[in-house]
Amino acid sequence: MGTERKRLHPHKFTLWLAIGSIVMMFAGLTSAVIVKRNQADWQGFTLPTIFWYSTGVLLLTSLTIQMCLRAFKERQMRRYRLLLSLTALGGFLFVGLQFRGFETLWAQGLRFTNDVAVSFLYIIFGLHAVHVLGGIVALVVQFVRAFSGRSRNYSAVPIEIVSVYWHFVDLLWLYLLVFFIMIQ
Repeated sequence: MGTERKRLHPHKFTLWLAIGSIVMMFAGLTSAVIVKRNQADWQGFTLPTIFWYSTGVLLLTSLTIQMCLRAFKERQMRRYRLLLSLTALGGFLFVGLQFRGFETLWAQGLRFTNDVAVSFLYIIFGLHAVHVLGGIVALVVQFVRAFSGRSRNYSAVPIEIVSVYWHFVDLLWLYLLVFFIMIQ
C-alpha cells in the first residue's frame, strides 16, 4: 500500500542524539558567560579579525563537503576524493587560524586568571576546537577509505554522517561567533 515507513539509520540516530547533547552543553556554557558578564570586573575584548577568515574557510568547507556527498552519490569517485581532500585541508586550516585567533586574544590580556567569565570563553573555544578535531578525524577516516581502494562499499551513510556533523560544527561556530560579537 506504499505506507512503508522510512526508518532512520541507527548511526544517524546516534549522531542526532550527540548533536542534541552538544547543543545543550554549549547553550549552558554560553548562558553561564552571560550571567558572569554582568559582574563588575567583566573584561571586554576585541574579536580578532582572523576569526572572520576562519569563518570563511569553514563555510567553504561546508560547501565542499556537500559537493563531496553529491559526487559520492553520483559515483564520481575522483571528484569525491578531491572534494573530501579539500574539506579536510580546510578543516586543518580552520584550526590553524583559530589558534592564531587565540594567540591574539591572549595578547589582549585575556588570560586564565581569577575572572571566571574569561575562563568560560576559553572553555567554549576549546570545546568547539575539540569538536572540529573530531570532524577532522572523521574526514581523515573517510579520506583513508577513499584512497585505500580496499572497500567496494558504496553505502552513502558514512559520508552522510560526516557531512551532517561537519555542517553542525559550522553552524555551531556561527552561533559562537555571533555570541562573541554580542558580548565583547
